[in-house]
Amino acid sequence: MGEAVTGPLAGWRVLVTRERPGDLADLLEARGATVVHVPLIQVLEPADDGVALGRELERLAEFDWLVVTSPAGAERVADAAADASLVRLAVVGTSTARVLADAAGRAVEVVPAVQRSQTLLDELCAVAEPGQRFLVAQGDRADDTLVAGLRRAGYRVTSVVAYRTVLCVPDRSVIDGADAVLFASGSAATAWFDALGAVVPPIVVSIGPTTTAVAHRLGLKVTATATDHSLGGLVAELVGILAPDVRGDGPSNMTQSALRTYPVK
Repeated sequence: MGEAVTGPLAGWRVLVTRERPGDLADLLEARGATVVHVPLIQVLEPADDGVALGRELERLAEFDWLVVTSPAGAERVADAAADASLVRLAVVGTSTARVLADAAGRAVEVVPAVQRSQTLLDELCAVAEPGQRFLVAQGDRADDTLVAGLRRAGYRVTSVVAYRTVLCVPDRSVIDGADAVLFASGSAATAWFDALGAVVPPIVVSIGPTTTAVAHRLGLKVTATATDHSLGGLVAELVGILAPDVRGDGPSNMTQSALRTYPVK
């Protein structure tokens, strides 16, 4: 017989809607949760089969910064990042940092503790020099928070589509009986609504107020919004709901301590 699963989330079924379960699933499983991976998007090549991305990556050495916002984007730029060693690297999340660092063979310099485009924008503006050039490689549905913000701050920015996403509609039987769903972005809430409508599990936790606002606009009931707007904070909020006596267990602090840089292994 296998060992009994322990932890504050033992016995609870939690839905993760990201394309790749990654760090979020690891944090949940470390606390005993049964993670049900229900990806709501599929990543495909851009409509131009990557011609525009390839053109920009060929001249990557002309830029000061390369910025990507997802593991899918990191995979598509990694070879060029490995060759252009003087171009600094920035990403929006820990999973993306790990993929890019490992594939490019060098460290990612900017990884915000709070995994939002606005936070990445703030950190880049704090360290970049005036007039520097940025290449931002994103998905086709990315909002303009990062690109528009960098341009307003006076930087020279080239934005290119690295991949496109299409909606996946999961079998509803997969989500039946789930206790909770975690939304790590506004796009996750939107994808849920587009695929499944306004029906949600008993507990819905959002990573931050922007995501919560998107969910509410769609008619999705949010149980709680993470105080710490990170994946660790998202899990800590769920622990606080389901096992309030162990809310101080420290998932958020543990995650943030590993966020500042992701060197290559």
